Amino acid sequence: MNIKKLDFRILLGAGLMLLGGLLFLEQFGLLQGASGLFWGAVLAVIGVAFLRIFFQNMRFNWWAVIPAFALFGMAADSILPKAYSGWGGVLFLGATALAFWVIYATDRSRWWAIIPGGVLLTLSLVNVVDDVLALEANGSIFFIGLGLTFLLVALLPNPITDTRWAYIPAAVLVLFGAFVGSSETAGLASYVWPVALIAIGLGLIGGFFLKK
Repeated sequence: MNIKKLDFRILLGAGLMLLGGLLFLEQFGLLQGASGLFWGAVLAVIGVAFLRIFFQNMRFNWWAVIPAFALFGMAADSILPKAYSGWGGVLFLGATALAFWVIYATDRSRWWAIIPGGVLLTLSLVNVVDDVLALEANGSIFFIGLGLTFLLVALLPNPITDTRWAYIPAAVLVLFGAFVGSSETAGLASYVWPVALIAIGLGLIGGFFLKK
């Protein structure tokens, strides 16, 4: 039988039968996390479909890698045992961040993908520190991660525009992250944040006029 001619009802019916069988095994203690395995497999299959669209034309179908990797992260979260449930957000954010890095790696003119890639990777690291390690350095890690993201914007190859302006927010954010992380200065962070925003804004405006 030609798989292209399979009716949607046949695929849906087969999927429901598979889910029922897995749940049946789970009820008898022969398999743990059956529903998670099923939905993880479904999400992974849909992710592969998006990835196939991406590889068909990586120049124009770059967007397809984002839902593909996001679905892979969700699939991994579904498959994980309950003992590792704290890693679900890490996997989702990390996988989505990887998608943006793939977008940049396949075409360096898409330098903008570095920013969401770095931000999501930073949030993934914050999630590890918060939910997995139960530490209290989230604010410092977040701002330092953002600063390093802008530093990569300035340093990584970019064939279409000058991104040296990114050194300014990179320096401000890293310094602010270090400032927040210090126990002696943590109480002053609420006052420094507005100043940091003003400094970043002035730097961007100054960079524009200097370029002109």
